[in-house]
Amino acid sequence: MKPRRILVALAAITLLVAGCSGRSDDGGGGSEGGDEKSSSAASGDFGDLTGICGPGDAKAATAQGVTADSITVGVFTDLGFNKNPEFVDAANVFTSWCNAAGGINGRKLVPNIHDAKLMEVRQRMIEACRDDFALVGGGVGFDGLGVKERLGCLLPSFPAQVAQVTAIGADLELSASPSRWVGYDSYYGFRKWALDTYPDSRNAVGILRGDAAVTKTLADQGTETIQAAGGTVVWQDAYPASGIADWTPYAQAIKEKGVKGLIFYGNPTHLPKLEETLTGMEYKLDWIDTTNNNYSQDFIDQLGRSAEYQNNFLDLGGFAPIELADEIPALQQVKDMYAEYAPDATITFPAMRAMSAWALFSKAATACGDELTRKCVYENGLKETEWTGGGLHAPVKVGDKTSPSPCFNLEQVTPDGWKPADFNPDNGLYRCDIPPYKYTQDYGKPMTLADVGKSMNDFN
Repeated sequence: MKPRRILVALAAITLLVAGCSGRSDDGGGGSEGGDEKSSSAASGDFGDLTGICGPGDAKAATAQGVTADSITVGVFTDLGFNKNPEFVDAANVFTSWCNAAGGINGRKLVPNIHDAKLMEVRQRMIEACRDDFALVGGGVGFDGLGVKERLGCLLPSFPAQVAQVTAIGADLELSASPSRWVGYDSYYGFRKWALDTYPDSRNAVGILRGDAAVTKTLADQGTETIQAAGGTVVWQDAYPASGIADWTPYAQAIKEKGVKGLIFYGNPTHLPKLEETLTGMEYKLDWIDTTNNNYSQDFIDQLGRSAEYQNNFLDLGGFAPIELADEIPALQQVKDMYAEYAPDATITFPAMRAMSAWALFSKAATACGDELTRKCVYENGLKETEWTGGGLHAPVKVGDKTSPSPCFNLEQVTPDGWKPADFNPDNGLYRCDIPPYKYTQDYGKPMTLADVGKSMNDFN
């Protein structure tokens, strides 16, 4: 394979595993993290959380990355490769807001951006080990490449999202709104709902994925989940991860196999092209699981007539829909923060995850007072057993990596945009009566401190 083709394929893989759901062509629309501009939102209260940022009289340099005046916090991104500034924007917006409120007990938050450019994760992690107090609100496609170094230097992480098996639920990680759970398929509720709601699809599910090792694992997990929900996968295939010019062979195979429900793992720009071909053939699926990396207006615009003809759904995993900001104070506050500190930036789904991660870190760090240490902020984060990010999502027991929340909520494409689907919510915006499915197959495990010759006794 030629180098350019390798890069294109890796780009497609990155878009999948990183869950990218929005685009902006600049390098970050936010102001710098030290911005002291005043804001009506900068009261230190975030959603229903009170005083997570504010003034104080911190006097000591208590840990690496911490001085009497500032806290250096690492933010991982693949910006240099995928040109997506969502985590940089989220970092600049939140830290600007927090610093305007007084910072963390008077210390300014200083975001230290680590651009992994897809494959430089280990190099950037070594730098983070040298400079940062903690990692907050970031994510990269190949995050597993840096876990060994992170654990080796005892660097705690509050990620926006995780992707690879060795990173998901690794030690010293506190996910405020986990995108994946150790040993569980948190999308089981959605898939069971789909099979129950569209019974003709029960024995007619198809899976199409970009051709890569990570998507093969996802497809294997999806097949297991569909079978557990009482369904049958009748067709599965992989397309070149860089995309193809003509989607007719795949659309024809879907039609010939009588596929009624389709799970798609791939670049957000590819699914609309497949759907355009299916719609042109007048073949309508009962449902399409687009996965939440397609939660954007750009995706709907690309669908064209398929936005009305096909049935596109995705599971937000218990996260409040952005279009309901006028009903959710925390969501509206995020929109206000972006309007003030990054008016040209796009609020994406991963960016919303990042805001919950920043809020968790800030609350935990503020509770440490002047004696801010990694152990203190980590242990305070573990105390959150009903964490909602101030109201951004359903409750999460932070630190419990093997007991996922059963709550999910579905969005559906309409010609007017994304709207909540009719999925019978039983707990406000969410449905919580279908437990997540625990895999019976072994798909790997997260890395631990013991794997690098460390223990919690070394953590301080």
